[in-house]
Amino acid sequence: MEKLLLYVQVHQLSEQGFKVAKIAKKLGISRNTVYKFLKMSFEEASDWANSLNQRRKKLDPYRDQMISWLKEHPDLSSAQIEDWLKEKHPGLTIGGSTIRLFVKDLREIYHISKEIHARSHEAVDELPMGYQVQVDWGEITLKNVLNKEVKLYFITFVLSHSRYKYVEWLGRPFTTKDTIRCHENAFAYFGGMPEELVYDQDHLITVSENAGDVILTGEFQAYKEQRKFRLHLCRKADPQSKGKIENVVKYVKYNFAKNRVFTNIDTWNEKGIAWLERTGNYNVHNTTKKRPAEVHALEKQHLKPVSPLLSIESDNSSSITRTVCPDNVIKYKSNRYSVPLGTYRRNGDNKVFIELKESELIIKKQSQGEVLARHILSTGKGELIKNRQHARDRSKGIQAYKETIIRQFNDGDQAALFIQELSKRYPRYVRDQLQIVQYALHHFRQEMEQALTICIKDQLWSANDLRDVSQHLARQKETKVVQASCQTQGSQNDRVARTRQVAATVREMDDYIQILGGMGQ
Repeated sequence: MEKLLLYVQVHQLSEQGFKVAKIAKKLGISRNTVYKFLKMSFEEASDWANSLNQRRKKLDPYRDQMISWLKEHPDLSSAQIEDWLKEKHPGLTIGGSTIRLFVKDLREIYHISKEIHARSHEAVDELPMGYQVQVDWGEITLKNVLNKEVKLYFITFVLSHSRYKYVEWLGRPFTTKDTIRCHENAFAYFGGMPEELVYDQDHLITVSENAGDVILTGEFQAYKEQRKFRLHLCRKADPQSKGKIENVVKYVKYNFAKNRVFTNIDTWNEKGIAWLERTGNYNVHNTTKKRPAEVHALEKQHLKPVSPLLSIESDNSSSITRTVCPDNVIKYKSNRYSVPLGTYRRNGDNKVFIELKESELIIKKQSQGEVLARHILSTGKGELIKNRQHARDRSKGIQAYKETIIRQFNDGDQAALFIQELSKRYPRYVRDQLQIVQYALHHFRQEMEQALTICIKDQLWSANDLRDVSQHLARQKETKVVQASCQTQGSQNDRVARTRQVAATVREMDDYIQILGGMGQ
């Protein structure tokens, strides 16, 4: 019935003048499906739909479950659905292509589209057995059983030849010690160690890299020397050199982790290993066309045997470098520890050395140099451990500011009393209050003495009140000046008016002729 309804919709849109591409987009189906429906008569479509209803498919018993997954998570891939089915139904044996076609039909029938992101890759030569492992970190945000978001972190390893993978999860960011422990677990899982390990330029293992000169963290340098493997750091923005592990990170995120519900980290890691054995290392690899687990059985013989590492937790890292942050702290094991103010230099060398002695963290400028700071190691996470002697003595600056302002008044006693009251009433905003007083002194200096007297008399203990009173006094003075100017102008205008009222004497024409000497005779 659903297919028949879709057939009718295709023909209706075609009769309305829609082109094939528009019909496919509007109904969320492929253009090939549109062409197929347009070539069929109604009777043919009806017979075809009935035959589909009568024919049972191997995945029909799981149809409703798959539809609910797709509706809840439209971005599910057919590979992830295959893994979920095998997890829920361990006895199910079915090919990946069958599931892909079934999922494709479900998406078309129920109009559940999927957004596809394509990325270009360049093919690289295959490496010999036991030669290389690529390593990378990832993170993902999921929902837990309480429907709250949680952020999980993971590290992945992949043998470059067989594509045999290992993954381990944490509920917090990794430390260098976590990274070393996971390396040991990965070597145990692989059954040996390769000749070379490939990494990004991650802060967990490197301090800096300059034109090939690599400086490792103290802990990882000690571990590398003990295990004696070759280390290769990828250039920035160079995915081709570590494309295998990037694909694994994406695979772990979108085939295993995405849309799962998180319970606790131990159960999550158990499910991750089960997924590796069931899907991650068992399914045929798209490039090699072989199962990683089967190829690993051969590659394992080419790996170097690994003896138990007894000194992972030892003090090989007694001298570790850290970088001083702009706020004059260093970071160690997810906490921040202060150093004296001014240790950080904007364009200088901000590297310091730290040593661990029992429960104490010692910070030095040089490995054997003077001690910059000592702190008791914190057992928590995300804490700021600060020595008060490392901070700026802000009280000295405030006191000097107060004295500077008091000296600008003629009556120092009154000014001192007012500033003292400000400090009592606004302990958290003393600097802001003093800045307002300074502003008023700059703009209304002549009125400030009188304004100060008024404020103390009326008990107005606020810099804003002092400023407003001084501003009011200044405006009053301006008003008086304007009025006086107007009065003066009025007196001048009266004198001019009186002068204009004096009329000139008008003479007869005969008088002017007589004065000119009888010219009119």
